Amino acid sequence: MGLHRRLRPLTVAHLNNLPGPCEGCVFWETPDPHEVRCGSACDPERARQWHSTVLREWGACGLVAFENDEVLGFIKYAPPAYLPQIANLPGRLPESRCVVLACMHIRDDARQHGLGTLLLRAALRDLVMRGERTVFACGVETTADMTAQPMIGVDFLLRNGFNIAHPHPSYPLLRLDLKSLVAWTENIEAVLDSLRIPLRRSARMPTPSVESRGVSE
Repeated sequence: MGLHRRLRPLTVAHLNNLPGPCEGCVFWETPDPHEVRCGSACDPERARQWHSTVLREWGACGLVAFENDEVLGFIKYAPPAYLPQIANLPGRLPESRCVVLACMHIRDDARQHGLGTLLLRAALRDLVMRGERTVFACGVETTADMTAQPMIGVDFLLRNGFNIAHPHPSYPLLRLDLKSLVAWTENIEAVLDSLRIPLRRSARMPTPSVESRGVSE
């Protein structure tokens, strides 16, 4: 079977195959304070219900990148009403009409090849097409391994047009005005298909395991 990469909306059907420390992670979906770590709040059934609710009331809450039937990575976003954990983090959203980028995880052997940038760009284009105006993200300032971080790296966000809206030594709040974006004309799936990602293939059948890593370019 030849190489075929594609982007698809994030749905309940993808939850069991997402890269990340906990397939049922609900860090962002719960209002109670938790350790800032992927999997610090884990409830697979609640995760499924949350995705179903957001899809029904607002629409798809993210994008998944596939190579054939394997998940390479995903990005998740939603209005802040669906991500109550944002209230426990530094900074306060100054706008009620906005979207929050919650997290992005990329498979270990797919990192450092431009997939993160492509997922972010596809997500922003999706939000522009849906009429959204502003995107916020609670970034993480760290030089450590991003594997278990439920946020997106600050440096990555700054390189992709975000600005600091509320400074903090560990978790600054960043903002991007979607009206400031230049229209993208490239075929994002064609760019995805052209990325040179040297994936490791598992001999275990029928489905290779998915290792967890955090955000990268």
